[in-house]
Amino acid sequence: MADWFTADDGTVRLQGSRCTTCGTPYFPRNALACRNPQCAGPKDGSELVDYLFSTRGRIWSYADARYKPPPPYVSPDPFEPYVVAAVELEVEQMVILGQVVRGLTVDDLAVGMPVELTLGVLYEDEEAEHTVWMWRPVDDRDQ
Repeated sequence: MADWFTADDGTVRLQGSRCTTCGTPYFPRNALACRNPQCAGPKDGSELVDYLFSTRGRIWSYADARYKPPPPYVSPDPFEPYVVAAVELEVEQMVILGQVVRGLTVDDLAVGMPVELTLGVLYEDEEAEHTVWMWRPVDDRDQ
């Protein structure tokens, strides 16, 4: 997931691309050309720029992940169940899937609940701690 997210400035942000003509955002990054059929810009890819996504949204859907996904997914051994959430970003109004921070269950979540991006540990091995973006509930008043 190299280059899918950054936390260089202390804020976790998903990295993608955006068409400068029509504004369509892409995650993960689109490097070829704008795929929006209503875009009036050139189709040679020259109008795509790097884009940092907004950091907050609302849960659109969620589920328990109780079974170890097949390769190439990497998970701890033994496998530890987790919760995933599909979150509609505030600004872009597109849905991004990600794990929910450890310690929460589906009973702790609700459709429409406000969440924000954070970093979490996907797995650890002898060489490193591998991080990934995760969703963390936030107080509605912080939105």
